[in-house]
Amino acid sequence: MRTQTRRAGPLAWLGSKKVAPWVLLAPTLAFAVVFFIIPLIFATYISLTKWDSLTPPKWVGLENYRYILTVDPIFWKTFWNTLYFAFGSIVVGVPLAVVLAYAFTRSKGQVLWRSIYWLPMVTNVVAVAYIWWFILDDRWGLINRTLGLLGLGAPGWLTNPSLALTTVILIFVWMQLGQNMLLFSAGLADIDESYYEAARLDGAGEWRLFFDITLPLLAPTTLFVLITNFIAGLSYFALMLAISDGNGGPMRSTTVTGLYMYQVAFADLRLGRATAMAYVLAAVILVITLAQLRFFRRGGVEAH
Repeated sequence: MRTQTRRAGPLAWLGSKKVAPWVLLAPTLAFAVVFFIIPLIFATYISLTKWDSLTPPKWVGLENYRYILTVDPIFWKTFWNTLYFAFGSIVVGVPLAVVLAYAFTRSKGQVLWRSIYWLPMVTNVVAVAYIWWFILDDRWGLINRTLGLLGLGAPGWLTNPSLALTTVILIFVWMQLGQNMLLFSAGLADIDESYYEAARLDGAGEWRLFFDITLPLLAPTTLFVLITNFIAGLSYFALMLAISDGNGGPMRSTTVTGLYMYQVAFADLRLGRATAMAYVLAAVILVITLAQLRFFRRGGVEAH
């Protein structure tokens, strides 16, 4: 009996076990190349040039990095402002989010509370800036007028250089609170209620339940929130841009590195120097993130 063999079609190779995965991955890989790898290579090149976007880039090598790290005093001021802002927002915001999430998961109307605390996250940052300007204005702001009626001093919340950045941190914490509370609420929902029941049978009160059960079992969620909030704090500048009319005042007290990069790039048209700042900031973010992961892993904690 004669056996007939089928001829493979011109696209039969697509069905190969070696080729098919690459065909399926092609759209994702193309997206990564076009929108990540190529811009990354271009940005690296620009950071080594002097470029104003109007004339061709001029190669200067590591001059931009040398100037940033050894000459530019404004960069270091904004860098310390950035660290203060990032650490401050974590120190205030993360414990507050844990406590509120713990309290609201044990109260009625959880959906209502979550909706209320989520509103700042979905509100335009410019609207948030103007709302807080209205509340914190030196002369006619709601808080200072109330303090004046009580015979108390009225501080310059956003005009006093020693107070302005702390005020911005508190506003940022208020903006991020809803998101952090939702994350901690999800972490609390994963804790088995039997742990609490067993502890109550042993006579544990609410404080012991919180510190001996809730906090240890929330460690993976806490790690995730700390890392994401710290990265957000180091790279954030939209609120400072809106609330200071773009100048980072008073006396650059609210100028963080992200805002300074924006000013150098689009006001001074020094795109090479601004890109170099971005790489320096990215390196700092990477180092601190790895340090956080190493610290938590020593305690046996992994992020979700």
